[in-house]
Amino acid sequence: MERDIENMVIPQHVALILDGNGRWAKKRGLPRTVGHKQGCVTVEQTVEDAARLGIRYLTVYGFSTENWKRSAEEVGALMQLFRFYLKRLLKIAKKNNVRVKMIGDRTRFDSDIIEGINRLEDETAANTGMTFVIAVNYGGRDEITRAVRHMMMDCQDGKLVPEDVTEQTVASYLDTSGIPDPDLLIRTSGEIRLSNYLLWQLAYSEIYITDCLWPDFNRDELIKAIEQFNQRDRRFGGVKA
Repeated sequence: MERDIENMVIPQHVALILDGNGRWAKKRGLPRTVGHKQGCVTVEQTVEDAARLGIRYLTVYGFSTENWKRSAEEVGALMQLFRFYLKRLLKIAKKNNVRVKMIGDRTRFDSDIIEGINRLEDETAANTGMTFVIAVNYGGRDEITRAVRHMMMDCQDGKLVPEDVTEQTVASYLDTSGIPDPDLLIRTSGEIRLSNYLLWQLAYSEIYITDCLWPDFNRDELIKAIEQFNQRDRRFGGVKA
Protein backbone atom coordinates (compact mmCIF):
# COMPACT_ATOMS: atom_id res chain seq x y z
CA MET A 1 0.00 0.00 0.00
CA GLU A 2 2.83 2.42 0.85
CA ARG A 3 4.38 1.84 -2.58
CA ASP A 4 1.15 2.94 -4.24
CA ILE A 5 0.93 6.10 -2.12
CA GLU A 6 4.28 7.31 -3.41
CA ASN A 7 2.84 7.54 -6.92
CA MET A 8 -0.47 9.15 -5.96
CA VAL A 9 -1.49 12.79 -5.91
CA ILE A 10 -2.52 13.60 -2.34
CA PRO A 11 -5.50 15.99 -2.23
CA GLN A 12 -4.64 19.25 -0.52
CA HIS A 13 -8.00 19.47 1.27
CA VAL A 14 -10.21 16.55 2.31
CA ALA A 15 -13.68 17.09 3.78
CA LEU A 16 -15.47 14.37 5.74
CA ILE A 17 -19.10 13.69 6.64
CA LEU A 18 -18.85 11.41 9.66
CA ASP A 19 -21.99 9.32 9.27
CA GLY A 20 -23.00 6.07 10.91
CA ASN A 21 -22.17 6.36 14.63
CA GLY A 22 -25.72 5.51 15.69
CA ARG A 23 -26.04 2.59 13.29
CA TRP A 24 -22.64 1.25 14.38
CA ALA A 25 -23.87 1.21 18.00
CA LYS A 26 -27.28 -0.26 17.11
CA LYS A 27 -25.67 -3.16 15.25
CA ARG A 28 -23.88 -4.03 18.48
CA GLY A 29 -26.86 -3.50 20.79
CA LEU A 30 -25.22 -0.46 22.35
CA PRO A 31 -26.53 3.05 23.12
CA ARG A 32 -26.02 5.69 20.40
CA THR A 33 -23.71 7.60 22.76
CA VAL A 34 -21.22 4.71 22.62
CA GLY A 35 -21.16 5.08 18.85
CA HIS A 36 -20.40 8.79 19.19
CA LYS A 37 -17.55 8.05 21.61
CA GLN A 38 -16.05 5.51 19.24
CA GLY A 39 -16.52 8.01 16.43
CA CYS A 40 -14.33 10.48 18.34
CA VAL A 41 -11.59 7.86 18.63
CA THR A 42 -11.78 7.43 14.85
CA VAL A 43 -11.50 11.21 14.37
CA GLU A 44 -8.34 11.28 16.47
CA GLN A 45 -6.72 8.52 14.43
CA THR A 46 -7.84 10.05 11.13
CA VAL A 47 -6.25 13.39 12.06
CA GLU A 48 -2.93 11.64 12.59
CA ASP A 49 -3.28 9.52 9.44
CA ALA A 50 -4.19 12.51 7.27
CA ALA A 51 -1.30 14.59 8.61
CA ARG A 52 1.18 11.77 7.93
CA LEU A 53 -0.15 11.29 4.39
CA GLY A 54 0.56 14.94 3.61
CA ILE A 55 -3.01 16.25 3.52
CA ARG A 56 -2.83 19.98 4.30
CA TYR A 57 -6.45 20.61 5.32
CA LEU A 58 -8.91 18.17 6.89
CA THR A 59 -12.47 19.35 7.57
CA VAL A 60 -14.99 17.24 9.51
CA TYR A 61 -18.72 17.73 10.07
CA GLY A 62 -18.87 17.50 13.85
CA PHE A 63 -22.30 18.88 14.77
CA SER A 64 -24.83 20.42 12.39
CA THR A 65 -27.38 23.16 12.97
CA GLU A 66 -30.01 20.42 12.48
CA ASN A 67 -28.54 18.14 15.16
CA TRP A 68 -30.23 20.25 17.86
CA LYS A 69 -33.46 18.49 16.79
CA ARG A 70 -32.27 15.23 18.33
CA SER A 71 -33.44 14.18 21.80
CA ALA A 72 -32.35 16.34 24.73
CA GLU A 73 -30.57 13.31 26.15
CA GLU A 74 -28.50 12.72 23.01
CA VAL A 75 -27.68 16.43 22.55
CA GLY A 76 -26.63 16.64 26.20
CA ALA A 77 -24.39 13.60 25.82
CA LEU A 78 -22.85 15.08 22.67
CA MET A 79 -22.09 18.35 24.48
CA GLN A 80 -20.38 16.47 27.31
CA LEU A 81 -18.39 14.50 24.77
CA PHE A 82 -17.46 17.74 23.02
CA ARG A 83 -16.16 19.19 26.30
CA PHE A 84 -13.95 16.15 26.84
CA TYR A 85 -12.82 16.05 23.23
CA LEU A 86 -11.73 19.71 23.22
CA LYS A 87 -9.13 18.83 25.86
CA ARG A 88 -8.06 15.63 24.10
CA LEU A 89 -7.73 17.38 20.78
CA LEU A 90 -5.39 19.99 22.22
CA LYS A 91 -2.91 17.24 23.14
CA ILE A 92 -3.25 15.54 19.75
CA ALA A 93 -2.81 18.83 17.89
CA LYS A 94 0.34 19.72 19.80
CA LYS A 95 1.77 16.22 19.28
CA ASN A 96 1.21 16.36 15.51
CA ASN A 97 1.90 20.09 14.91
CA VAL A 98 -1.73 20.52 13.79
CA ARG A 99 -3.54 23.86 13.69
CA VAL A 100 -7.20 23.66 14.70
CA LYS A 101 -9.98 25.93 13.45
CA MET A 102 -13.69 25.78 14.25
CA ILE A 103 -16.34 26.92 11.76
CA GLY A 104 -20.03 27.44 12.41
CA ASP A 105 -22.02 29.60 14.81
CA ARG A 106 -20.45 28.95 18.20
CA THR A 107 -22.65 31.49 20.02
CA ARG A 108 -25.31 28.87 20.84
CA PHE A 109 -22.93 26.78 22.95
CA ASP A 110 -22.49 27.16 26.71
CA SER A 111 -19.78 29.61 27.75
CA ASP A 112 -17.34 26.91 28.89
CA ILE A 113 -17.50 25.23 25.47
CA ILE A 114 -16.93 28.57 23.72
CA GLU A 115 -13.91 29.17 25.98
CA GLY A 116 -12.61 25.69 25.15
CA ILE A 117 -12.95 26.35 21.41
CA ASN A 118 -11.18 29.70 21.69
CA ARG A 119 -8.36 28.15 23.72
CA LEU A 120 -7.91 25.31 21.23
CA GLU A 121 -7.66 27.74 18.32
CA ASP A 122 -5.35 30.15 20.17
CA GLU A 123 -2.93 27.50 21.45
CA THR A 124 -2.57 25.79 18.06
CA ALA A 125 -2.51 28.94 15.90
CA ALA A 126 1.27 28.86 15.49
CA ASN A 127 1.42 25.20 14.47
CA THR A 128 2.67 24.76 10.92
CA GLY A 129 1.41 21.30 9.98
CA MET A 130 -2.03 20.26 8.77
CA THR A 131 -5.02 22.51 9.47
CA PHE A 132 -7.84 20.56 11.10
CA VAL A 133 -11.20 22.30 10.61
CA ILE A 134 -14.18 21.20 12.72
CA ALA A 135 -17.67 22.28 11.68
CA VAL A 136 -19.78 22.65 14.84
CA ASN A 137 -23.29 24.10 14.99
CA TYR A 138 -22.65 24.42 11.28
CA GLY A 139 -24.98 24.42 8.29
CA GLY A 140 -24.13 25.47 4.76
CA ARG A 141 -27.27 27.57 4.37
CA ASP A 142 -26.74 29.18 7.77
CA GLU A 143 -23.15 30.02 6.85
CA ILE A 144 -24.22 31.67 3.58
CA THR A 145 -27.08 33.52 5.34
CA ARG A 146 -24.67 34.91 7.94
CA ALA A 147 -22.24 35.91 5.20
CA VAL A 148 -24.95 37.74 3.22
CA ARG A 149 -26.11 39.51 6.37
CA HIS A 150 -22.56 40.66 7.05
CA MET A 151 -22.12 41.83 3.45
CA MET A 152 -25.35 43.83 3.60
CA MET A 153 -24.20 45.53 6.79
CA ASP A 154 -20.87 46.43 5.16
CA CYS A 155 -22.77 47.84 2.16
CA GLN A 156 -24.85 50.01 4.47
CA ASP A 157 -21.67 51.22 6.18
CA GLY A 158 -20.04 52.05 2.84
CA LYS A 159 -17.34 49.39 3.25
CA LEU A 160 -18.59 47.35 0.29
CA VAL A 161 -19.96 48.39 -3.12
CA PRO A 162 -22.51 45.88 -4.54
CA GLU A 163 -21.18 46.27 -8.08
CA ASP A 164 -17.73 45.18 -6.91
CA VAL A 165 -18.91 41.90 -5.34
CA THR A 166 -17.29 38.82 -6.91
CA GLU A 167 -17.18 35.14 -6.00
CA GLN A 168 -13.95 35.89 -4.16
CA THR A 169 -15.73 38.60 -2.17
CA VAL A 170 -18.46 36.18 -1.09
CA ALA A 171 -15.89 33.52 -0.19
CA SER A 172 -14.08 36.04 2.03
CA TYR A 173 -17.22 36.41 4.16
CA LEU A 174 -17.65 32.67 4.71
CA ASP A 175 -16.43 30.80 7.78
CA THR A 176 -13.80 29.14 5.60
CA SER A 177 -12.20 32.39 4.43
CA GLY A 178 -8.52 31.75 3.70
CA ILE A 179 -8.99 27.98 3.39
CA PRO A 180 -8.91 26.39 -0.09
CA ASP A 181 -12.04 24.55 -1.24
CA PRO A 182 -12.03 20.78 -0.63
CA ASP A 183 -10.58 18.65 -3.41
CA LEU A 184 -12.26 15.52 -2.07
CA LEU A 185 -15.40 14.90 -0.01
CA ILE A 186 -15.68 11.55 1.75
CA ARG A 187 -19.01 10.44 3.19
CA THR A 188 -19.30 7.28 5.25
CA SER A 189 -22.27 4.92 5.79
CA GLY A 190 -23.39 4.87 2.15
CA GLU A 191 -25.73 7.87 2.24
CA ILE A 192 -25.65 9.94 -0.97
CA ARG A 193 -26.40 13.54 0.02
CA LEU A 194 -24.57 16.65 1.19
CA SER A 195 -26.64 17.20 4.35
CA ASN A 196 -26.26 20.99 4.20
CA TYR A 197 -22.46 20.73 4.38
CA LEU A 198 -20.07 23.22 2.75
CA LEU A 199 -22.59 24.02 0.02
CA TRP A 200 -20.49 26.83 -1.48
CA GLN A 201 -17.11 25.17 -1.05
CA LEU A 202 -17.97 21.76 -2.56
CA ALA A 203 -18.85 23.18 -5.99
CA TYR A 204 -16.07 21.26 -7.77
CA SER A 205 -15.03 18.70 -5.17
CA GLU A 206 -14.76 15.05 -6.08
CA ILE A 207 -17.19 12.96 -4.00
CA TYR A 208 -16.42 9.51 -2.60
CA ILE A 209 -19.11 7.46 -0.84
CA THR A 210 -18.22 4.41 1.24
CA ASP A 211 -20.57 1.98 3.00
CA CYS A 212 -18.14 1.88 5.92
CA LEU A 213 -19.71 3.26 9.11
CA TRP A 214 -17.67 6.10 10.59
CA PRO A 215 -16.39 4.28 13.72
CA ASP A 216 -14.94 1.60 11.39
CA PHE A 217 -13.20 4.14 9.14
CA ASN A 218 -9.41 3.80 9.14
CA ARG A 219 -6.24 4.55 7.21
CA ASP A 220 -6.97 1.90 4.58
CA GLU A 221 -10.39 3.45 3.92
CA LEU A 222 -8.79 6.89 3.60
CA ILE A 223 -6.27 5.54 1.10
CA LYS A 224 -9.06 3.88 -0.92
CA ALA A 225 -10.72 7.28 -1.21
CA ILE A 226 -7.46 8.91 -2.31
CA GLU A 227 -6.98 6.14 -4.89
CA GLN A 228 -10.43 6.92 -6.30
CA PHE A 229 -9.56 10.63 -6.31
CA ASN A 230 -6.52 9.83 -8.44
CA GLN A 231 -8.73 8.12 -11.01
CA ARG A 232 -10.97 11.16 -11.49
CA ASP A 233 -10.56 13.58 -14.40
CA ARG A 234 -10.96 17.02 -12.84
CA ARG A 235 -12.00 19.53 -15.53
CA PHE A 236 -13.74 22.20 -13.40
CA GLY A 237 -16.39 22.71 -16.08
CA GLY A 238 -13.93 22.95 -18.94
CA VAL A 239 -12.60 20.52 -21.54
CA LYS A 240 -9.05 19.23 -21.52
CA ALA A 241 -7.18 19.34 -24.81
